[in-house]
Amino acid sequence: MAEELKGLDKQKLQDYWKYNVRLTTFTLAIWFVVTYVCSALSPQLNEIVILGFPMGYYMGAQGSLIIFVWLIFNYAFKMNKADKDYGVEEEE
Repeated sequence: MAEELKGLDKQKLQDYWKYNVRLTTFTLAIWFVVTYVCSALSPQLNEIVILGFPMGYYMGAQGSLIIFVWLIFNYAFKMNKADKDYGVEEEE
């Protein structure tokens, strides 16, 4: 891949890397909030009831898993689009 990137503009590669870092930071920030902040606030979240279950329980049992799967698909989709936009996609 390094051989393929030699023909690309250095500024374009720097912009691609900045986009990658921003997207990764966004993804990790959401992951951190869902993992640690929701756990720390579970007593307060338990006051909210969704379909008969306390919100703290719901986030631990299902909500966090749904968000984690969404994060994976969102990251993959956006990086595939960025790869094409910046011209660094892999040949199929």
